[in-house]
Amino acid sequence: MVERLVRAPGQYWMLTVMWIRSALAYPASFVLMLCSSMLITVMDFVAVVIMFSHISSFGGFTLGEMALLYATASMTLGIADLFTGSIERVGERIRTGAFDAYMIRPVPTFLQAAADGFALRRLGRPLQAGVVLVFACRHIDVDWTVAKGITLVVSMVAGSVIFGAIFVLGASFQFIAVDSAELANSFTYGGQTMTQYPLTIFGKEIVRAVTFVVPLAFVNYYPVLFVLGKPAPLGLPSWIGLLSPLVAVAMVALASLAWRGGLRRYRSTGS
Repeated sequence: MVERLVRAPGQYWMLTVMWIRSALAYPASFVLMLCSSMLITVMDFVAVVIMFSHISSFGGFTLGEMALLYATASMTLGIADLFTGSIERVGERIRTGAFDAYMIRPVPTFLQAAADGFALRRLGRPLQAGVVLVFACRHIDVDWTVAKGITLVVSMVAGSVIFGAIFVLGASFQFIAVDSAELANSFTYGGQTMTQYPLTIFGKEIVRAVTFVVPLAFVNYYPVLFVLGKPAPLGLPSWIGLLSPLVAVAMVALASLAWRGGLRRYRSTGS
């Protein structure tokens, strides 16, 4: 088990490098696609800026604080999408029989499914989020400490892992319902759209759901509340954002079980 984990990064890189070379073979095309990806995603933040031209706060958040929410939500999804987003196409591979080839190669099926069709242009989202993050840090009134800085960085790593686990859970469900990719998208891309706003504007039931059912609130919302010194909703302690790494570990364990269960159920094309 330990040996497999040690070998996994090298195997993943081996699988993705050919896709990276393919993308860079036409540098002008790659740059245009990367820029278009950044422009498409930045429109969401432009909408937030336009909204704040008429109001001073939204859900108790200023423009700078909203920018921090947006940047962390977009960054975490962007990183997860870059490294595991291709796995959402596993249903198509099951339907066409292409998944059979994964089963006979000496590389874990998960790595093959995650790396197949690796799209370097997906860097556009995290790069654009990085620009907004710099803007946010310059426009928020926060007494920065080492603890808050570490919390913000660790939460973005943990948030990326949580989104990645949701990608895997959605892919695992496709072993049962082959054409269910859009269901997973409602929790990944839809979740990113939700978490870029203060969750309290959606009502207590939604906040409970994204805290205790699908833990999207731990992607960025609770860690950002801790950094900004804002109280957590539902009477939860203010330090709940520090639990994001633990939630990420739990989600990885759940995703691993789901993926293994899907593989055991797999019976080639039509399963």
